[in-house]
Amino acid sequence: MKMQIQTRLVVLGVLTAGLLFSAPQSEAIQLTGYPLEHAPINLTDTASLQRGARTFVNYCMGCHTLQYQRWSQLGKRLHLDHQALRELMFLQTKPTQMMTNAMPVQEATRWFGAAPPDLSVIVDQKGSNWVYTYLQSFYVDPSRPTGVNNAVFYRVAMPDPFWQTQGLQRIVYRRVRHNGYLVNQFVKFVPVTKGTLSPRAFRRQVGDLTNFLAMVSHPDELKRIHLGIWVIAFCVVFTILAYALKREYWKDVHRKHPHGK
Repeated sequence: MKMQIQTRLVVLGVLTAGLLFSAPQSEAIQLTGYPLEHAPINLTDTASLQRGARTFVNYCMGCHTLQYQRWSQLGKRLHLDHQALRELMFLQTKPTQMMTNAMPVQEATRWFGAAPPDLSVIVDQKGSNWVYTYLQSFYVDPSRPTGVNNAVFYRVAMPDPFWQTQGLQRIVYRRVRHNGYLVNQFVKFVPVTKGTLSPRAFRRQVGDLTNFLAMVSHPDELKRIHLGIWVIAFCVVFTILAYALKREYWKDVHRKHPHGK
């Protein structure tokens, strides 16, 4: 009897382990064939960065934070005067404070199933192309608690922040077999409702937001590029002067010993 119980426990453990290891694999490939788009990153485009900052404050900051970014630093990097910065800071806060919000972590976890992450280094973690594509890839899914899913991040807990500007869309896919699993292969998106922005204007809105998040993830990128240009210029000038000095120094030696004797 004891041997039978142990045998059943072993079998149950093997089956449980099999489910634990196989379920994430099947979920990870529920949707395949969706390519990432190239993000229009240009950290020298101040107008784009300013528009992206406004989009972040209006659409993202209710849930997400930039805990490593101060408002005052943001104003300097985006060339905003005091009045423009105060207009961007619609919350009652000080310029010296970090860009955080008042959403409690426990409540956010209860509402969404997971606390919204800080986006200070999201581009470093995921890449600008991933962020740019993800923000455009929400689609209607009645099976999800928020009513939407995402083609890049399957079973995402986040609701669609741009359902008004982009409009709702549904996904079209076909069932294919991949590595022994029956999965959904992406075909296309079909509009369900019309957004307040045209498709071109919406892509620019998302592109500006991604550009802004890339700047936040690499706040000193422009300084490094500027410094790198001066370093390269110095090396070029130094090489030219060193070569000219070498020729001048060895000129008499070559004249006295033309054959190296």
